[in-house]
Amino acid sequence: MTEEFIPCDLISSLPISKPGGTVNSGGSRDQDLDQPIFSVLSGGVKQRQVGEDTAAMTSPTETTTDAESGIFSVGGELCAEHESELDWFCGTDQKSICSQCFTAGSCRGHSVTPLAARVAAVRNQLVDVCEKIQLQALRIEKFIDQTLTVKEQKLQTAANRARDQVLAQVNAAREALEEEEQRLLEEVQREEERVEQCLLTQRAHWNQALASLSQTRSSLVHTLTHTPDTQLVMTVQDIAERVEEAEGVGEPCDTEQLNLNPACSESKLLRGLWATAVLLGPNAYGSSHLKFDERTVSPLLSLSDDFCTLTFLHKKTRQSVTYDPARFDCWPNALGLLSMSSGTHSWVVDVGQSAAFKVGVCYASLERKGSGNEARLGFNSQSWVLSHYDGVYSFCHEGRNVPLQIVKRPQKIGLLLDWPSQTLMFYELDSSAILYSVTHRFDAPLLPACAVTDRSITILH
Repeated sequence: MTEEFIPCDLISSLPISKPGGTVNSGGSRDQDLDQPIFSVLSGGVKQRQVGEDTAAMTSPTETTTDAESGIFSVGGELCAEHESELDWFCGTDQKSICSQCFTAGSCRGHSVTPLAARVAAVRNQLVDVCEKIQLQALRIEKFIDQTLTVKEQKLQTAANRARDQVLAQVNAAREALEEEEQRLLEEVQREEERVEQCLLTQRAHWNQALASLSQTRSSLVHTLTHTPDTQLVMTVQDIAERVEEAEGVGEPCDTEQLNLNPACSESKLLRGLWATAVLLGPNAYGSSHLKFDERTVSPLLSLSDDFCTLTFLHKKTRQSVTYDPARFDCWPNALGLLSMSSGTHSWVVDVGQSAAFKVGVCYASLERKGSGNEARLGFNSQSWVLSHYDGVYSFCHEGRNVPLQIVKRPQKIGLLLDWPSQTLMFYELDSSAILYSVTHRFDAPLLPACAVTDRSITILH
């Protein structure tokens, strides 16, 4: 018995539309160009008219079918195996099949759906995607037309304001520097004129004294060589008066009044700006070669592998070290490798949370052995350090402590040594505050010097 399949229309008679949308059933191909794209697409999904009378009333020239329009082109292709129309879709194999394929063919038992339903689902997905794309495009257009335009306008305003601020600050700094420059140059000029006047006065005085002495000496020599002995004994009184006059001239003495006073060129403003420029500029952290000399590190300390961090060791963790004449054996000190005897040098030490440390400089001749003050940083004439101990900050040199009023505990301390001006400065990096400054006649090369008895300190690069 031959089974006979009755052809039927598998296209759903229900309108296919997006939820919340409407179906254009008028069949008109003139679409509003301003409509969203999903409306245009769904407009092509028209409801089929059922019934012969309705079909007869519609003129073929006036109605364009779904197949003709290409929106629902689900027919026309035949199954290669059964030569039947491909009007089903196999979800398992993801391909179009005929009715015999899933009833008795290779897709029997598979998940199948009418091809028209599958096409409708795909088209609805495309409608959703197109709608999302169009909405995304609208958002992008809005971002371009509104946000970016406003940003461009604000950018110009903000840039002009920033430029004005920079110019205002630089001009203010320039004016202050120019005024300070003029004041300092005038002060130096006055000091120079004062010293010149002193020198002229001293020169005139001592030239006159020299002439008087020369005249007295010549007179005495003449008396000695040309006066007869009988008369010479009678001139003793005259000779004594001349000697007293000569002795009254006095001895020349070099005084500070004959030297230019260095204070005439000192300025807190200039010094602060100069220190800030050096310590916060491109070379703020000094040379990358500045490290601790491991030969000097006390056995009370450990040195990191990069030679930049000193850590205080408790008794249980201390280890014996080889003897070295350069090593501190009693005080927890260490020296840097950089020898400084010219130019300007700066470096930064991260003191972190250490409650006991010293940072500064010393002569290379500083004593290394013993527990006396000769090897203790800040307690001799060969070392200058900033000390922090028990919450108190102070500057130490030759055993004298100068207390420092520090409001905020510094995490990083910058050190600046300017050899030409013989100035050593300690600087708080975060607040740009000068902690202490000292001027001294350094007569030998200096080395960075540190000590720590709580936690760690690190030379930063």
